[in-house]
Amino acid sequence: MTEPAPSPTPSPPPGDQARVTVHVAVPPEEAFRIFTEEIDQWWRRGRRYRIARGRTGTIHLEPGVGGRLFESFTSAAGREKTVQTGEVTRWEPPSRLVLRWRAVNFAPTEHTEVDVSFAPRPNGTEVTVVHRGWSRIRPDHPARHGQPVGPFLRSMGMWWGDLMTRLREHAAAAPS
Repeated sequence: MTEPAPSPTPSPPPGDQARVTVHVAVPPEEAFRIFTEEIDQWWRRGRRYRIARGRTGTIHLEPGVGGRLFESFTSAAGREKTVQTGEVTRWEPPSRLVLRWRAVNFAPTEHTEVDVSFAPRPNGTEVTVVHRGWSRIRPDHPARHGQPVGPFLRSMGMWWGDLMTRLREHAAAAPS
């Protein structure tokens, strides 16, 4: 008697994830280093991408499991402020990084997950970002900006696409 084939891994529920892939012209070790160590240099600035909005701020990613993704800046009141938006749950240089992600308007129990993989390809690295877990966030949550699931995930994909384009540009400008 033959054993039944293992069932495939279940697909995420509809409305759960945004996925973006970009090719960077550096090897995986360098792509991982640039993503993690130079995050403030490639992460876009401005209201759409930064908590500090128009103020000068710095994004940091601490290495290793338990490391924080946070932004530090001076508030409008002149106080130093630090806002954490992520925590490293997997740190596997140079192939993978996973963050527990919390938007600033998430409740303490709410989070999503950002999974970043770095795959070797001819002439560089394929960097893929999968931001999943949106099915755990209620449809009327302010983080969704009033958008239905489909348009919201498309806008998240475009948001990450803008960031990954900037990563690609930054890596291409890096001295060899």
